[in-house]
Amino acid sequence: MEKIQNITRQTAVFNPSAVSSFFQLMKPRVMSLVIFTGFAGMYLAPGELHPVLAVISLLAIAAGAGASGAINQWYDRDIDAVMHRTRARPIPAGKVEPSEALAFGVIISVISVLILSLSANFLAGGLLAFTIIFYGLIYTVWLKRSTAQNIVIGGAAGALPPIIGWAAVTASMSIESIILFSLIFFWTPPHFWALALVKNQDYKNAKIPMLPVVAGGDETRRQIFIYSIIMVGVSLLPNIIGMSKILYGSVAGISGTIFLLLASQLLRQPDDSRAMRLFKYSIAYLFILFLALICDKAILG
Repeated sequence: MEKIQNITRQTAVFNPSAVSSFFQLMKPRVMSLVIFTGFAGMYLAPGELHPVLAVISLLAIAAGAGASGAINQWYDRDIDAVMHRTRARPIPAGKVEPSEALAFGVIISVISVLILSLSANFLAGGLLAFTIIFYGLIYTVWLKRSTAQNIVIGGAAGALPPIIGWAAVTASMSIESIILFSLIFFWTPPHFWALALVKNQDYKNAKIPMLPVVAGGDETRRQIFIYSIIMVGVSLLPNIIGMSKILYGSVAGISGTIFLLLASQLLRQPDDSRAMRLFKYSIAYLFILFLALICDKAILG
């Protein structure tokens, strides 16, 4: 009987529900952003990568991001069980064992780096490895629980996919790829802090030093507005350096103005509904900007 139970346990991962649970470990919403921004980096880069190799490379980048998400959930299983918005994740919900999540994350990490190194080049593979280590260890283990600047510094991990995509094509880095990185880097604080304002009690219960917990709501809203100004300024750099043309410039100007208006409203009239409105718009904003960059090159060259 015990042998049968062991066999059942070992094959559970192949059940649809188990597969879904492991997929959820990879944070599919984050992966969708990684795929899109990584593709943008590939498409905007000068030069070409064979379509098959490009698809394989993009999947490897996404898998690496997902693997770091699995490692993150393995380490954060204690606080995920406390917070309302994360308690349904696979580990606190009892759908995946912590040891399975860690093994899954490590194995996928190694495979994704090897595949990207072979399908593209070693610079891209090395950058992906750095991203996984930075998010899985430096942010998750150290920054997240020790400083209110966790999102600011840790945002570097989420900002690297377009640089990795660029490097996959060119085997190099450039000012253009750094601008793409900077756009996501400065977008991350207002995006996450807007949500943290709404979920402030959750972070207090989990003893995570997010900015609203440490500095209060007023200072958080002020920082959101400051970072929003910087972010919008960075979003105009592609036009300034000749990386894009009028199509992107127009979209960046209009969408950035809307972002600043929402951040300004939140600063002057603080409430959760305005914070959530800014959070939701910030998601669309980043997709709009990168889509505009892609369309600008596709249409105007």
